Formats: sequence, structure tokens, C-alpha cells
Amino acid sequence: MRSKLGDKIRLQHIKESIDEIHNYISETEFDTFINNSMMRFAFVKQLEIIGEASNHVSDELKQQFSQIEWSQITGMRNVFVHEIAIKSNTKYDGNFNKGYSM
Repeated sequence: MRSKLGDKIRLQHIKESIDEIHNYISETEFDTFINNSMMRFAFVKQLEIIGEASNHVSDELKQQFSQIEWSQITGMRNVFVHEIAIKSNTKYDGNFNKGYSM
């Protein structure tokens, strides 16, 4: 069952999260980002918000904007929430395809 928030509010949540992500990384070097656990967690949280909001927009909106990969956005959120545990002692190994290593 869908929330009564509606598409307009959900889309606003998505836009605000995108703006926050842009603010986090726009003037940040990659090494600074990847070594700052607070920044990484905030970044992932905004991606989770995008995914959650995308999951709750109406089917009508999803059909109207069918070029958007709604299921991939929601799937990304599910991975972040359920499968990834970014710990403060993990370091990026230089290969996004392999992910994080200890």
C-alpha cells in the first residue's frame, strides 16, 4: 500500500537528496571522500532516501517516465540497506567492481 505523501513529495525528496549528494562531493577529492566515513555514510543515506522515495512513487508516474530505471534505483537502495556494511576500518581497494576490502 502506498503512502499518502504522494508523488510530488516523493519527487521533492529525490531532488533534495540529489542536491545533498552534490553538496557532499562537488569540491571533494575522491581520496578525501573515500577516507571520510561520515561523508560516505551521509552519501549512502541520501542514496537510500532516493531509492525509498522511488519505490513509493505511483505506477502512473513510473509509466509516464518509463525511461527512468525505477527498479534499478530501488534495487540499489535494497543493496545499500540490506547487503552493504561500510565499516570505518574498510578501505577502498581501487576497483569498484570488487568493492571494499579489509
